[in-house]
Amino acid sequence: MQSLSDVWTAVCEELKTLISDVGYKTWVTALTPISMQGSEMSFTVPTAFQRDILLQHYSAQLNTAFETVMGFPVTLIISADENESEALDKNYHETAPLTGNGYDYTFDTFIVGSCNRFAHAASLAVAENPAVIYNPLFIYGNSGVGKTHLLLAIYNDICRKMPQKRVIYCRSEDFTNQIISAIHSGTTAEFHEKYRQCDVLLIDDIQFIAGKESTQEEFFNTFNELYQSGRQIVVTSDRPPKDIKTLDDRLRSRFESGLIADVQPPDFETRVGIIQRKAQTLGITLEKNIVYFIAEQIKMNTRQLEGVVKKLQAYIMLQQKEANIATVQDIIRDIRNEESADPVTIDRILEEVSRFYNVSPADLRGKKRDAAISNARHAAMYVIRELTQLPMANIGREFNRDHSTVVYATKECQKRIKVNRQEAEIIESIINNLNE
Repeated sequence: MQSLSDVWTAVCEELKTLISDVGYKTWVTALTPISMQGSEMSFTVPTAFQRDILLQHYSAQLNTAFETVMGFPVTLIISADENESEALDKNYHETAPLTGNGYDYTFDTFIVGSCNRFAHAASLAVAENPAVIYNPLFIYGNSGVGKTHLLLAIYNDICRKMPQKRVIYCRSEDFTNQIISAIHSGTTAEFHEKYRQCDVLLIDDIQFIAGKESTQEEFFNTFNELYQSGRQIVVTSDRPPKDIKTLDDRLRSRFESGLIADVQPPDFETRVGIIQRKAQTLGITLEKNIVYFIAEQIKMNTRQLEGVVKKLQAYIMLQQKEANIATVQDIIRDIRNEESADPVTIDRILEEVSRFYNVSPADLRGKKRDAAISNARHAAMYVIRELTQLPMANIGREFNRDHSTVVYATKECQKRIKVNRQEAEIIESIINNLNE
């Protein structure tokens, strides 16, 4: 056995007995042998991502296989193609913006106050020592109070200080969509490798996986794999685990086993700090009375505070004059109108029902009659009736059905709510989300 090709063929046969089929097909087949010089074996792979996975998780099996075939230990050198030097970022550092709202999402740009001090300290500790303390970390609070900023600050801090760490940030809805896509395309093995081999997993708005059985099962398995192998998990939610009604009890207990940190709406001093930092970032100076006026008027939402300052900057630049209280009042009124809750329409209801029942709005309106779609359709009709008080005949027309079908559907849904706790919680969650 003299040639590199012969050696590699024999080693591959040995590796098949040491590595699972999925691991072999996903990672070993990516290796291309380059040279064999004494006890030194050189390979290349298309991406840095593949190189790191092979070195960190399969080097022992590779060494064993080579020693079995060659009769002596070898030194493995695996390099990534130069054109793919950014592959690690493409594969693991996806979807997480490094900047936003006019400044970096970092701990330096996060304004700390009594409302968020504990969550900030916990996030900073996780960023400095991933998986050492506070694992998992569960951060919750209302929309617009800074949860995503903390999550991305962790992301950016780890990526900057520990570039060798494989970090994934994604929203729970993206996680769900990727599962569905992987199932349809037959790439679940790649999906598993991606999420279960990372060092830090950051999931935003975890409450949206509640009620989705297959997504929760996948996340539960991913959580266990990461936790048991000593890797960091951080999630955010708009409510604590105990209040996510349709969350799987196994996941709830996992979240509650770690550290739970809440982020409250910003207090006055914190709001002032946010306004001043945003103005500084945008290169404008605001009089103290204007800063205080904004802070007094907008009390619950960080994004609204920043939105007011951005509109003030535009006004100052376009009008070439300083803003006054009257100007600020108009801008605040516009911001509140822009960010007011969307009206509860039938399309919104169908979208929300679709998310919880894992069916499409088209299926809800369509003719399919299998049990899963029929149950979801009954729920949709029930929620529409509850929230809009439309006549049964009008609701029926939305589904190309007569009023008697709607009557039957709403009664069936009511029966299920009375006898099935999970069904009742799903309907309650749908209605609550639509009313927020």
